[in-house]
Order: sequence, then structure tokens, then C-alpha cells
Amino acid sequence: MPLSTPNKRKLLHTREVTCQGFLRDDGLVEIEGHLVDTKPFDLPNKDRGGEIKAGEPLHGMSVRIALDDTMMIREAEATMDYTPYNYCQQVAPVFEKLVGIRIGTGWRAKIRERVGGAQGCTHLSELLPVMATTAFQTLVSVKRMKNGGEEGEQDHAEYVPHLINTCHTHAEDSPVVKEHWPKYYTGD
Repeated sequence: MPLSTPNKRKLLHTREVTCQGFLRDDGLVEIEGHLVDTKPFDLPNKDRGGEIKAGEPLHGMSVRIALDDTMMIREAEATMDYTPYNYCQQVAPVFEKLVGIRIGTGWRAKIRERVGGAQGCTHLSELLPVMATTAFQTLVSVKRMKNGGEEGEQDHAEYVPHLINTCHTHAEDSPVVKEHWPKYYTGD
């Protein structure tokens, strides 16, 4: 069902976030996250030759992480193709500090610790939680491929404890948990 008809309005900003998951030939999984912000009007900007034209990215940034099947990050890199200030681009190498972190419990705190605040970039840091979800979905697909395309409880088994109570559908007393992961079900 679509959203209701909006009130009369004027577009002022667009943010596009894209995340993709890949299986590499060496068995690692790569997750790429891209963020692009645009304005529908010209924006004065000294660092970009006087202005950023309407539709030209204000921000155009990417992060790529490679991880193993335990969700441990083995490689990380960031690029900043479009930024409002030239100074922004100095933080891209900081995202290599993600190597050695396991995506899971405490992920957001680890992001803040390693690449958050003044040592990093808000926009790139905002991509990382979405990339974590993409990593989970990608690894489930990898496990499904290894099982000959058949979905089974083993595809999710190691992740299920981390899913419980993360949303309405995965609540410990939901019918979905009762059906798919009965050992975690706590309802009647």
C-alpha cells in the first residue's frame, strides 16, 4: 500500500543510499554502500568552483568492506568523490580502522569508537548500519547457495539469537518466531 497523498510541497533534498552484497571468488563477502545527496537548485560553494549545480552530488561517498562468514571485517576502504569541502576527503583512510571488527552486538558503538565523531565522517558512518543488514542478507544467501538453493533453518541458525526482539516480527512471542525458530519462542 502506498503512502497517503501528500500535502502540496516542494522538493528540497534527495538522499539515495544503495547497498549491494557480493560473493568474491576467494570466499569473502563484499558489501558496498553508496550515499548520494543532491539538491534541486544551485548551491553556492567555494570549494567546488563557486557553486554546486542542481542535481550534481553535494555528497557522493562509498564504503566497501570485505568480511568472512563470521561477519569479521577483513578489508575496508572508503572514497569521497563529492564533498562540500575539500577538507572532508582527508578522513577516507580512517575507515580502514574497521578491519578486525565483527558485525554484531555492539556494532554501532564500535563504529563510534573507531570512525565516529571528529575522526570520521557522519555520512559514511551512517552507511555502516545499513551495510551490516546487507551483510546479514548476503551471508544468508551464501549459505543458501551452499545448501543447493534450499532454505533451511541452518541458513539463519547462528544469527537467530541476534534477531530476536529486534523488531515486531522477530519478537520472542510472535507467530513468525513460533513457526520458524520455535526454540526461541516464549509466547503461549
